[in-house]
Amino acid sequence: MTDTQKFPAGWDEERVKNLIADLDARTDDEWVAADEAAATDAVAQTVVTVPTTLLPEIRRLLAAHHGG
Repeated sequence: MTDTQKFPAGWDEERVKNLIADLDARTDDEWVAADEAAATDAVAQTVVTVPTTLLPEIRRLLAAHHGG
């Protein structure tokens, strides 16, 4: 196994650590507000709960739909 981390373009270890620190510092009320904002800001989107086993297929379908 290798200890080398691979980050997406524009990301590095410092950026990941900062994001984790910001998310860890959120209160429950801030998490609820973020979820509500995401749900109301979404245009023509729907949030659904699906079995975890279906996620690979759903991701494949979304990638095909978005041309990725």
